Amino acid sequence: MEKLRLSKLMSELGLCSRREADQYIERGWVYVDGERVTELGTKVYATQQVTLDTQAAANQRRRVTILLHKPIGYVSAQPEKGYQPAVSLIQAQTRDPNDKAPIRFSRSHQLGLAPAGRLDIDSTGLLVLTQDGRVARRLVGEDDIVEKEYLVRVEGRLSDEGLRLLNHGLSLDGKALRLAQVSWQNRDQLRFILREGKKRQIRRMCELVGLRVTGLKRTRIGKVKLSSLPVGMWRYLREDESF
Repeated sequence: MEKLRLSKLMSELGLCSRREADQYIERGWVYVDGERVTELGTKVYATQQVTLDTQAAANQRRRVTILLHKPIGYVSAQPEKGYQPAVSLIQAQTRDPNDKAPIRFSRSHQLGLAPAGRLDIDSTGLLVLTQDGRVARRLVGEDDIVEKEYLVRVEGRLSDEGLRLLNHGLSLDGKALRLAQVSWQNRDQLRFILREGKKRQIRRMCELVGLRVTGLKRTRIGKVKLSSLPVGMWRYLREDESF
């Protein structure tokens, strides 16, 4: 049996991200079969038991995940010329007044806050920003199997064959797309459920079947829904919620 880097195994086990794993190892917060490990690059067997010190668990509990209703015109990640990043909306005054999470807003919650997945500049809806590597890995990891649901307003004529292709049969960038769930929501709006997130995927899928997207809104990621969160406002992911 081949050994793996400890940080890689920790990430695969869902304990933390690989970057966090290296930080925990350096701090002496990681144990393998009950023995403390402090050397970066240590390799272990996948069958060995990996546990975290209580200090690591406490560190993770302090990390927040934020749900934002991103407006059109904001970029998900790095700022582009003339546009603001979505993270700039995370301010005390833009917190949803109906947020039920018992967390007091702190400027420390803005540090290291990164988008877990993309949402195009000309799209709106649910965007997840997190300090927690476990959440990031679940939403944008290699497996990338968490469902994302969208309402998509379109122009053009869609045949029965086109609708069938949207559900399964299209390829982007030379690779076949995973099975999707696409159906009519009303006369000019489609409902998409995807388990992958290629760049501008829905818009490109629609172009392939002769449709033009005129509006796109993400309404759900996994079990977490956008619901009544106002545009441009945010709330904390509660302890009783998970993706």
